[in-house]
Amino acid sequence: MPIRKKVTRAEMKKYKEKLLALKEEITKGLKNISQNATSTSQEELSRTSSGYGTHIADDAADNFEREISLNLASNEAKILADIENALKRIETKEFGICQACQKPIPKNRLNAMPYVKLCKKCQEKSENSAGF
Repeated sequence: MPIRKKVTRAEMKKYKEKLLALKEEITKGLKNISQNATSTSQEELSRTSSGYGTHIADDAADNFEREISLNLASNEAKILADIENALKRIETKEFGICQACQKPIPKNRLNAMPYVKLCKKCQEKSENSAGF
């Protein structure tokens, strides 16, 4: 088993840049989701106020689309919070350390998801104990 090393200062700088870029991308995505939800609500309002009734299938499709958007926004907001926490861990020099077992998180995991706070083993334990 290879020895896991802590994240170097240069690597932390690269992870910080990657996290900031992800943060910007997700923030834009959330803004788009919000704008789409607003425009959908305005379309519904104009349909119902125009004197033409809506079909139940149209209402169901609109509700389904809105629910998907809300779920997506919720997931994106969670990732955004994880990114904020990862940026704080960079500032406190705790980045790259599993918050459960205090061992370094493998770099391949950090490269894939730089906002993770647990190593794979501890993440699996957490998910299993939560009933996933």
